[in-house]
Amino acid sequence: MSEFKNVTVVKEANIYFGGGVTSRTVLFADGGKKTLGIMLPGEYEFNTGKPELMEILSGELEVLLPGATEWRRVAGGESFSVQANSLFKMKVAAVTDYCCSFMEK
Repeated sequence: MSEFKNVTVVKEANIYFGGGVTSRTVLFADGGKKTLGIMLPGEYEFNTGKPELMEILSGELEVLLPGATEWRRVAGGESFSVQANSLFKMKVAAVTDYCCSFMEK
């Protein structure tokens, strides 16, 4: 899906790591929530409240998922899931465009 219809976009940006990661929140009529954002090259650590699906639209990164011992390369057109209430790390190699979907438990 290349676009979302009939949604609400929150005007205020989500800004993390001094602007290294930014996103906008998109709210759906059914209660669903996604963020659309950009990550600049760097290393980041995030925590989750709900399970997340991270779709990498363009760019590339490596992710260290909870319980993993090896980094996994993820590029544009690929995705990864993160379980609720966990930490994960990313090493972003190039400017990366992403869509994060917050899943219900």
